[in-house]
Amino acid sequence: MHNAVPSNLPAPSVPLNWAVTAPTDGKIMYAAHLSIGEDGQFVDGTIEEQTRQAMNNIKASVEAAGGTMADIAQCLIYLVDAADASGMNAVYGEYFDGVLPNRATVVVAAILVPEAKVEIVAYAHIAGT
Repeated sequence: MHNAVPSNLPAPSVPLNWAVTAPTDGKIMYAAHLSIGEDGQFVDGTIEEQTRQAMNNIKASVEAAGGTMADIAQCLIYLVDAADASGMNAVYGEYFDGVLPNRATVVVAAILVPEAKVEIVAYAHIAGT
C-alpha cells in the first residue's frame, strides 16, 4: 500500500497524487498495456472503451503478481489526442479508491498500434510477496 506525500501543492483537479511513497519489501511490478482483449486482438473503440480495456489489463496484471490496484504507485499515460484526456480521466478514476497513484500524461504523435488512442504504464509496489 502506498501513501500520498503531503505537500503545500494545490490538490490536483484530475485523478492523481503529486507524489506517493511505497514500502520497500516485497516486489515491484512494471506493466504497460494497450486495449488488447483476452484473445490477443486489439479492441478498437472510443477513448473510454480503450482506456477501460487497458485498465482491466493492468488490474489483471497486478492481481496476477499478488497485488491489488491499491498497490499501484505510479502510472504513465500516453494519448494521441489531448482532447481524449477527459474521457480517459473519467474511466481511469474508476479503478482507484483512496490514495491515487502519482501520474504523468503525455500527448504523443502516435502509438505503435495505429488504432491505439491510449497506452498506460503502471508501477506497483506489492508488499510481502
